[in-house]
Amino acid sequence: MTHGARQERPTPPTLEAVAEAAGVSRATVSRVVNASPTVRPEVVDIVNAAIGKLNYVPNRAARSLASRQTQAIALVVPEDPTRFFGDPYFAAIVQGITRRLDESEYILNLLVASDDPAHKAMRYLRSGNVDGALIVSHHDDDEYVTDIATVMPSVFGGRPPNDADPGSHYVDIDNIAGAQLAARHLIDIGRTRIGTITGPVDMPAGIDRLNGFLRTLEAAGVATDAIENADFTASGAATATRRLLDRIPDADALFVASDLMATGALTVLRERGLSIPGDIAVVGFDDSPLAASADVPLTTVSQPSTGMGFAMADMLLRLLSGDETVPHRTIMPTRLVLRASA
Repeated sequence: MTHGARQERPTPPTLEAVAEAAGVSRATVSRVVNASPTVRPEVVDIVNAAIGKLNYVPNRAARSLASRQTQAIALVVPEDPTRFFGDPYFAAIVQGITRRLDESEYILNLLVASDDPAHKAMRYLRSGNVDGALIVSHHDDDEYVTDIATVMPSVFGGRPPNDADPGSHYVDIDNIAGAQLAARHLIDIGRTRIGTITGPVDMPAGIDRLNGFLRTLEAAGVATDAIENADFTASGAATATRRLLDRIPDADALFVASDLMATGALTVLRERGLSIPGDIAVVGFDDSPLAASADVPLTTVSQPSTGMGFAMADMLLRLLSGDETVPHRTIMPTRLVLRASA
C-alpha cells in the first residue's frame, strides 16, 4: 500500500451474506431478525450463529420501514414545563415508565405542552414518529389529548378526560379511597373543623380526591364548607390556604390534595403563627420525597406513582404487541403514611 493512501473500511455484512453463511434464504434471515414465531427453533439457532460469526447488525431504519414500527413511544404531558420539572410526581412516573421500557426495545420521547394551538404535537404524533402514547396530567379541556387516542394505541395515567371513550385504556390511583383515608384519620384524631385545598377540578384526580373527602365528612356529620381550589402547585396552594384561613380562622385540620401543594400550605400556616399539628393538623397526598423532608414531616396518602408509570408502559407494550387480553383499566391502591403533621 502506498504510504498515506486511505485504508478502505470493511463493508458491513449484509442480510444476503448471513443467509449464505447459514444456508437459508434471505427471507428466513429477515424473519429471524424480526423475531417471527414462524421459524423453527433449530433454524433460528443456525441463523443466530451466522449473525454472531459475521457480526451482522440489523439496519433498524430499514426494519422500521418494513414493519411500520418506530420502536418509540411518546409520553405526552399537557402541562407547562415549569410544573412538569418542578413536581416530584412526574419524576416518579417517568422512572416507572423507563424501568419498564428498559426491558424492551422501545425508547421514550417526551412531549410537554399545556396546549397545542399550532397542532405541532399532533402533527408529530400523526407523522409516524412513535408507535403509541402515554398521557398523564390531562385536563377536561385538553381536546388534542383525547384526539391522540383516536390515531394510535394510547394509555392514560388517570381516568381519561370526561371518560371520553369507554374503550380507553388507563391506569389510575384509587383517589377517592385515598382521600377518604385522609379525612377519616383527621376525624379520628378529634379534628372537627376540617378544610381541604383541592387539585384542579377539571382533572379527574382533583375531582375524585375532593369527592372522597366530602363523602367522609358528610357521613361523619362534619361541616363541608372549608374548601378552596388550587392547581397542584405550591404557590397556588399558598394562595388558596390564605383564602381558607381568612374565611375560616378556626380550621383545625387541612387535607391538601398533593404533597407539593402541602409545602405551600405549610408556609402559610407558619406565617400565621399556627403550630402543626397543635393548632392545625395537615395531611398531604403522594408520599413524595417532599413529605419526609418537610420542616414538619408530613402525614400523607401514599400512591404508587412509580408503579403507575411501570403499569402504564406495560399496558401500552402489550397493546402494541397485539395482546387482546389487556384490561381497559387498572386501579392501584393507596395507603396512609403517618408522620408528625397529623
